[in-house]
Amino acid sequence: MTTALIADDEPHLARALHDHLARLWPALQVLHVARNGVEAAERIAALQPDLAFLDIQMPGLTGLEVAQGIEGRTRVVFVTAYDEYAVQAFESEALDYVLKPVSDTRLQRTVDRVRRALSPPGGVAAPTVDDGDARLLAALQRLLPGGSAPAATGAAPARLRWLRASSGELTHQVAVDDVLFFRADDKYTCVYTTAGAEHLIRTPIAELAAALDPEQFVQVHRSTIVNMAFLAGTRRDETSRLFLRLRGQTQELPVSRAYVHLFKAM
Repeated sequence: MTTALIADDEPHLARALHDHLARLWPALQVLHVARNGVEAAERIAALQPDLAFLDIQMPGLTGLEVAQGIEGRTRVVFVTAYDEYAVQAFESEALDYVLKPVSDTRLQRTVDRVRRALSPPGGVAAPTVDDGDARLLAALQRLLPGGSAPAATGAAPARLRWLRASSGELTHQVAVDDVLFFRADDKYTCVYTTAGAEHLIRTPIAELAAALDPEQFVQVHRSTIVNMAFLAGTRRDETSRLFLRLRGQTQELPVSRAYVHLFKAM
């Protein structure tokens, strides 16, 4: 029996998808419905479902971050209202990318595609764009090389230099260079600084990763971004899992399998 997990922070949309799947694929067993990205990541790791139907914009972790952190056999289908993440979704080897509102006709094509991908032993179906999704096709045309997106000017994008973190009536102005690492925590992101302070901000990890200087800040886990300026060293345990050590810190930060290749030279 094929098993699945659904993740969507809007309960009525999660229920609607569940009902669609029950009609179109009665043999599919939905093991859990997650309300946010952190819960989805935890339950995928614990339950190891065959499939995960992930929304993209969710509290804690985005669907893309959840997918990047999957270390087991779970395959992913994105179900979202946002067409601009299509290229990233396909790069994460998603089986399909379905735009909301979801119809039975469109979801039937997804079910057929997924069943084909899961049926051959070791078979992997390449992500494809469905001809019926005109909005998605238009988005991909804009995003892919040779599309109609505005030409790059050659200027480097402005990088995030300051963060504003509120605590009651007080607003802290935090210099990005003083941040040791960021870690997603449910609806917030925790900011850990060199001064030993911890701040909470609402900016998702995915947005931070896009705004920070990639030469200085590296994502090492679906929920963690590290300031490489403070990297003191690495350690592997008896199971070959990789951990980072930061200067002045006793705790170690785990590196997920998807990011281990960044530290092969260490």
